[in-house]
Amino acid sequence: MQKVVRRMEFRQIPPNSERIGDIISHLRDTFFADEPLNKSVKLCGPGEGHLELERHSIKTLRDGLSVMAVTDEDVIAGVALNGILKRGETEEALDSLKDMQDEGFKKIFTLLYEENLKVDFFEEFEIPKLFEIRILSVDCRFRGQGLAKKLLEKSEEVARENDFRVMKSDATGIFSQKIFSSLGYCTKSEYPYFVENGRSTNFVVDPPHDKLKIMYKVID
Repeated sequence: MQKVVRRMEFRQIPPNSERIGDIISHLRDTFFADEPLNKSVKLCGPGEGHLELERHSIKTLRDGLSVMAVTDEDVIAGVALNGILKRGETEEALDSLKDMQDEGFKKIFTLLYEENLKVDFFEEFEIPKLFEIRILSVDCRFRGQGLAKKLLEKSEEVARENDFRVMKSDATGIFSQKIFSSLGYCTKSEYPYFVENGRSTNFVVDPPHDKLKIMYKVID
């Protein structure tokens, strides 16, 4: 597919934005099907909706910290969905999965929450809240133009303006991991998708993606 080059504007997304429906449509066409763990469990196909992922996305958008890249024709080219994470919320979220009927979603988020409970940014940095980058997505027509990096740079501006000291993300794919690293993020912990002898673990993830990394950056 031919990539389209457009002039971009990077905007913070208000919590009650009129573009929430457009953002969800963008995610259905990109992130929901392309993200390595989603793809591993066949959570949904390109263009398909997913109830729990959409609930998760809308809840994050309500925090008012997310950003989007918009073309001069007002097309959403990419988004970074950013939320607030407070002490104790990961434990609550993990507990809420007990009655989850969607086994694929449950499998993915059980992994994410359990791995996050192995680290404690709140105690380490003596902070009450984290700026959490939960979804980073770029339309395939606009990839290769550095939009993901610019979305993260804009997200850092938002984090600073809102007095966050630490940003973190559960980077599930090698491409996002490289972008985070280029912006000074450190790896706090890793979860390999494959063991040394090549046998798959709980997730059969397509290469070149080989591990989950919990990555963070101190911005004070």
